[in-house]
Amino acid sequence: MSAAINAAVEAEQAHLDRLYARLDRLRDETEARLDRSRRGHVENDQELSQRDAETHFHRRRIAQLDAVEDGLCFGRLDYVDEATPMYLGRIGMHDERGEQLLVDWRSEAGRRFYLATAASPAGVRRRRHLHTRGRRLASLNDEVLDLDAADGTASTIGSEGALMAALDAARTDRMRDIVATIQAEQDRIIRAPLEGIMIVDGAPGTGKTAVALHRAAYLLYEHREQLRRRGVLIVGPGQQFLRYISDVLPGLAETDVLLRTPAELFPGITADRPESETAAALKGRSVMAGVIASAVADRQIVPAEPRPVDYEDHTLWLRPEKITSARDAARETGLPHNEARETFHKRVIADLANQYADIIGEDPLGGENLLGLTDRATFAAEIAADPVIRGEVEQLWPELTPTRLLEDLFASPARLASAAAALGKEDRRRLHREPGGWSEADVALLDEAAEHLGEVEPERHPSGLSAEQLAYAEDVLSIATGSASFDFEDEESEILQATDVIDAAWLGERQVAKRFVSVAERAAADRRWIFGHVIVDEAQELSPMQWRALLRRCVTRSFTVAGDLAQAGSAAAPRSWSEFFGDSEPDWRAERLTVSYRTPSEILAVAGRVLDTIDADSPRPKSVRSAGHEPWLEIVQEDLPVRVAALAAEESRRVAGGTVAVVTTPEAAAELAGLEAAPVLTVKQAKGLEFDSVIVVDPDAIAQDNPRSLYVALTRATKRLGIVAPDKPHFPGAEVL
Repeated sequence: MSAAINAAVEAEQAHLDRLYARLDRLRDETEARLDRSRRGHVENDQELSQRDAETHFHRRRIAQLDAVEDGLCFGRLDYVDEATPMYLGRIGMHDERGEQLLVDWRSEAGRRFYLATAASPAGVRRRRHLHTRGRRLASLNDEVLDLDAADGTASTIGSEGALMAALDAARTDRMRDIVATIQAEQDRIIRAPLEGIMIVDGAPGTGKTAVALHRAAYLLYEHREQLRRRGVLIVGPGQQFLRYISDVLPGLAETDVLLRTPAELFPGITADRPESETAAALKGRSVMAGVIASAVADRQIVPAEPRPVDYEDHTLWLRPEKITSARDAARETGLPHNEARETFHKRVIADLANQYADIIGEDPLGGENLLGLTDRATFAAEIAADPVIRGEVEQLWPELTPTRLLEDLFASPARLASAAAALGKEDRRRLHREPGGWSEADVALLDEAAEHLGEVEPERHPSGLSAEQLAYAEDVLSIATGSASFDFEDEESEILQATDVIDAAWLGERQVAKRFVSVAERAAADRRWIFGHVIVDEAQELSPMQWRALLRRCVTRSFTVAGDLAQAGSAAAPRSWSEFFGDSEPDWRAERLTVSYRTPSEILAVAGRVLDTIDADSPRPKSVRSAGHEPWLEIVQEDLPVRVAALAAEESRRVAGGTVAVVTTPEAAAELAGLEAAPVLTVKQAKGLEFDSVIVVDPDAIAQDNPRSLYVALTRATKRLGIVAPDKPHFPGAEVL
């Protein structure tokens, strides 16, 4: 290493030391503030709430400072006309005197680090990439944009530069951010305006997920005041995917983001009921919105004949014409079912009260009825309190929860025949099932039902406590009573018991949560929460009903949608994004990523043949690198689990320190379960993930129902691809193996 490089490394290490010393100081100061907040005395609920908010703020700040520890500073710009260089990092940082030590990568000043080129240097003389391990500088790499300014300090990291070094690095079980190597086409999308629906379209390995996540971090930085109140929702295809990306945003100093799968969008529902793909696809169709609306309307009943109800030794009648009028009036309010229920009930009760008044207020001399409006109002209140009559009226317009509505609907062929008349008999048969658990496809239907039904008012004690809170308090008091001393058997013991001075209502009130909760916590518990922005990854997998649920969660239609239609899990997937949005969402725009950073050219050559059968007109990605390893094929006709285990172990040795996965059909995955050398994943589970080496087992079976699934499986590898088949494979592209 030359003296110039040595001097540059020493100087950069000194600056890193200064940055980390400042980071430690900021962390210590924040921890001290947190300790003072926690110890602070409060005298009322307002002060308690303020203390909780301060405590949350300090904890969040500490989490941010901890998260940026790795790779705190990764770049430097030297300008032609400025003596002081600009250092770029994960957060902005100033010293005690206000001098800027580090510029946040999301700032406008930081943008030049990604956009400056030799053809358009924008005043930049040199761009330096800093590669660190822990708090030590491992190497540096210079890109001289002003050729007259070269000073010989470029390191020997390699001619491919920082981007290629990052792409060649071994993968782990967590996705890394690309903050140090964002490319110009990616930066343009990351910094696009908040408004509208931005579609990030691109082939495997083009960085769609990374761009979407960095866009979330950028928007939270650029629109902090707007988004901190509403938050950002990130939706991914499955838990494995969410775990894979979970470290990216914290590493970019953002911790208040809610990550969810489509199966987790309805609080309180665990969607783990198995379901056939046919039934799931049916439930995802937009026609199901009409089925749900009809199912709700079917529960607003008008009897065919008058129904008698007894009250005070008199017979009153639930008259169809009056109930029809009450139903129409309730619907005309425009309120959801449960909220319009009061209008319906009041009108039906009013008719019963009038009937009762007409009976007992009749003038025996034939004159006008002796009872006035005040009397009739009193009768209405008394009739409404009658439990039998209330039950009869409740049957005509019942209070419903989404779960009850769907359980009743799916369990009843008669209800399905009425509400789902637009579906064929075979489709209705697919929907029929007994109650017990929910599938992923059910979640969007529950959400649709909740929109039509509105909220159910929780039953409360006169104290104002919910039944759940009161039950909790009563349990506590029963334990306290059961633990009481029985040493004294006098009728009036002089020992003061807890129940002598408190009751369940008092204790329940004490346990009502009054703490400060973050935006993410509140949003996670509230189905009606409206987010400031929504990121959707693997968006091609969402059904129309799932899209309806997501669009309700961001009324401003501020979305970043990442996906690739060629990778859709359904063979019936649309061929263009306009079929997803079309005229219903006019404010949408698409950006296509054209460079595949993850997938090497050798693997794209095989996967491209499969893509030809899916969409011959789809633009082909351009790989930026060659892995130096041709995909390999092995025919295994016997002892498949044993041979795949051996191959996985061999691949693990070849990519020492990297990751290996086996991708196959659900049936073969069950046969290979328990493999120690590598995880065994279905194509659905592997979607969105990447590994250094991938072994695809039984490719023809994967492609049998949908060639897109094979295309996904073949493009999960960053270095090595192996294919294991029970016989000579016939999928497009197999001939080159």
